[in-house]
Amino acid sequence: MECTVSWTGALGTRSGMGFVAETGSGHTLVMDGAPDAAKPENGGQNLAPRPMETLLAGAGGCTAYDVVLILKRGRHDVRGCTVRLDAERADVDPKVFTKINMHFTVTGKGVPAAAVERAIAMSHDKYCSASVMLGKTADITTSFEVLEA
Repeated sequence: MECTVSWTGALGTRSGMGFVAETGSGHTLVMDGAPDAAKPENGGQNLAPRPMETLLAGAGGCTAYDVVLILKRGRHDVRGCTVRLDAERADVDPKVFTKINMHFTVTGKGVPAAAVERAIAMSHDKYCSASVMLGKTADITTSFEVLEA
């Protein structure tokens, strides 16, 4: 796996904190920093997600992918899956994630809660590389609800 991240500055200037990531699979992702009122040249323009938001979103995508795949392999009629991630970060550098809650909402026809619980646990404990990695610094908790389609 590879990725190249390039500083773009602010709207083509060499101030600001905009970045473009080009992934090995040929996709691009734009990131930006938070505005800094005290030193505008050191801040972003709030034009894209922050890098740490992108990391959190990646973990959500990784685990949701697992949950859907596990449920489908179990021949469950899953029709939707969302995961809301709420995270807290350390107050001092490096400001790693210290707590993350992942709340899954799975929609389907007759999908048993036990199957969803098992899929989440399997993702969290074994398959989701992002969750396992973030779990080295963060206490990760999960919750879920199942909605009938």
